Amino acid sequence: MNVSATQSSDDDVARSAVVKDTARRQLVELGAAGLSLDLVARGSGLAVTDVEAVFPHRDDLLTALVIDAYDASGAAMERADRAAADAGASAGARLLAAARALRQWSFANPAEFTLIYGSPVPGYHAPQDTVPPASRTPAVLAGILRSALEGGELTPPRRTLSGPSLLRPEALDLFGGTPPAPFSDIVERGIALWSSLIGLLVFQVFSRTHDSVRDEAAYFDYAVAVTAETVGLVVPLAEGDH
Repeated sequence: MNVSATQSSDDDVARSAVVKDTARRQLVELGAAGLSLDLVARGSGLAVTDVEAVFPHRDDLLTALVIDAYDASGAAMERADRAAADAGASAGARLLAAARALRQWSFANPAEFTLIYGSPVPGYHAPQDTVPPASRTPAVLAGILRSALEGGELTPPRRTLSGPSLLRPEALDLFGGTPPAPFSDIVERGIALWSSLIGLLVFQVFSRTHDSVRDEAAYFDYAVAVTAETVGLVVPLAEGDH
């Protein structure tokens, strides 16, 4: 075994963790556009060359932070959904549990939420490496909808998409194939549910609803329930609705 190589790898892992922790703190103060390797090195007490050894360019560091944020938020949803499913919850209750978990993560990590769901960072283009982590959130939603479809928990829509499917093959693959009628457009509806969830969180994290509603957490649940109706799913909002 090459002890020297192992030690070097361990050093890189430790240095990477220090750099990312520093960068996350600076995201709060500077935003993603304000990050630089020089500032991160200064804030972490490392030489710039040490930072560059693990993240040669600023974009490499941003990509690592983006991946971590998607993984952390996706994992939070997965845990919540798994716990609800293990408890025998309905698909609607699973959706609410997963959505609440994403909300909790978002409020606990507003800078990282902004990094992945806020305005694009000027000059930065997320590489393909970020796609699998970013897919964890819609994959949770797709899994819940697939379970609801298979369990007969969906209400058929009053109207379906007219014309051919608007989906890319990747979206159907994520769902697990083309759904049967009368739910043939459930994936399109699911994408609308996903985008509505993220938009709702943007409004709440960026304080766009605080002067419109008295209880933002309760309103979040209500909005999730209302949006879920577009996919034919009933989300329980009271104990007796389970």
